[in-house]
Amino acid sequence: MTKADLVAKIASKANMTKAAAERALNAFLDSVKETLVKEGKLTLTGFGAFSVETRKARPGRNPRTGAKITIPASKMVKFRAGKLLKDAVKK
Repeated sequence: MTKADLVAKIASKANMTKAAAERALNAFLDSVKETLVKEGKLTLTGFGAFSVETRKARPGRNPRTGAKITIPASKMVKFRAGKLLKDAVKK
């Protein structure tokens, strides 16, 4: 599913225009991004939880040359599904 498909689905379910649905979706995505940057965690009860975790530096290998390199530490977003989402997907 693409963002355009999601916007169309939101518009039909919420009985709103596609433009309004896209503004709502963009506002939601911006809010999630801001919260993760500021607080590092966002929980949507029943749906799941987003969290920012730090990945340690680790050894790696350049696939083109085979040379050993060190992959630097970085932050990444993890998502953990909530019970209601897990149960809905299992059906």
